[in-house]
Amino acid sequence: MTKLTNCLDTASIYVSTYAKYNNGSLYGKWLNLSDYSDYEDLLKAVRELHSDEDDPEFMFQDLEHCELFENLGLIGESFLSPEIYEIAQQINDSGYNVEVYEACLDNLGSIDFQSLYKYVNNFYYGEYDSDEDFVQWLYEDDTFNIPNWVVIDWSATARSIMFDYFESGGHYFRS
Repeated sequence: MTKLTNCLDTASIYVSTYAKYNNGSLYGKWLNLSDYSDYEDLLKAVRELHSDEDDPEFMFQDLEHCELFENLGLIGESFLSPEIYEIAQQINDSGYNVEVYEACLDNLGSIDFQSLYKYVNNFYYGEYDSDEDFVQWLYEDDTFNIPNWVVIDWSATARSIMFDYFESGGHYFRS
């Protein structure tokens, strides 16, 4: 599983300007986001790259990045959120990998990052191979205080209990 810092390490943008593009030039450069300490440091490099224009309008002609960045609206053809570095750091500091946030976002749909972050931190239960394995863990973890001598049909129990949880890519969250 990939941590977000690794995802940030592989995130890069090809930066040109609309003026160059409109004049038939594709001149620009690939910039790796991890080569810069923060958004302002990246912008400084982009401005230096296109210092031949008075007021350049930057165009990201190609992108390589985590799907999470795009799904959160942090990156696009002509947009790079000033928050991308802070969000990357916050997720890295959380101890959860990118797949956890992507799995949660898959189920919640459009949501701002702070809400997603809180949801993951409050309702993420871990990664399991099946609903039955997850539900068995819930019972063994004493979440439901069931005596150990009770015999349980894990498939039927999982079908019932999954009304209160959701799963994506093996990651389980409380609904």
